[in-house]
Amino acid sequence: MCGGGAATRNCRLEKLLFHVKHSPSPLSPEQFAEQTGALPPILTRLQAYVDVLLKWQRKINLIGRGTVDDVWRRHLLDSAQLLPLLPSQPVVLDMGSGAGFPGLVLAIMTDCTVHLVESDGRKCAFLRQAARLTGTENVHVHDARMEALPPFPVDVIGARALTGLGKLLDLAEPFLGPQTVCLFLKGQKAQDELTEALKTRTMEVEMINSQTDPSGTILKLSNIHRNA
Repeated sequence: MCGGGAATRNCRLEKLLFHVKHSPSPLSPEQFAEQTGALPPILTRLQAYVDVLLKWQRKINLIGRGTVDDVWRRHLLDSAQLLPLLPSQPVVLDMGSGAGFPGLVLAIMTDCTVHLVESDGRKCAFLRQAARLTGTENVHVHDARMEALPPFPVDVIGARALTGLGKLLDLAEPFLGPQTVCLFLKGQKAQDELTEALKTRTMEVEMINSQTDPSGTILKLSNIHRNA
């Protein structure tokens, strides 16, 4: 508790500094490039992606309204933090791709092949236009539910803000191969969801702190098997 006089002023200053620390100003494209190493041609394509995203956002809800002003941090950097975790030239399956995060960002920034799976036809139309306007040819949009998609070999399965871990693993199961890695961007319930999932499956787990969300975690899962 704060006392009077100078102590009160110091306390207010501490509160102000705490607020500033946890409310960073919006990330600029240039700052994104500094943090990710994105070269100018890639940055230009990502800017085209942001432009078409914000245009479509006026018609359909692609991202949370509270994240629009900081789209480079909340969505692009949040997706790009998966780049160091990818194997060389992988085939990536992005479950419930929505506005294209993380899958379309990974496709723009690398030469990996990315399959975007989305059951909302309007969002699929957006994804196709975004891929076309950004010149991203290494992406395939599937207008389907995950449960209805015929399995095919993939190296990486990703998902962001889709559903709980147990359900994610159910959806991913038909696509899992011996070397397949799952990269799931999770929130503050990651540990609880993992504890529950480990009741029915064995897997190798790596928990990585999110670069964009102090309460967020990247779950890197491999060698996933259902318990007998």
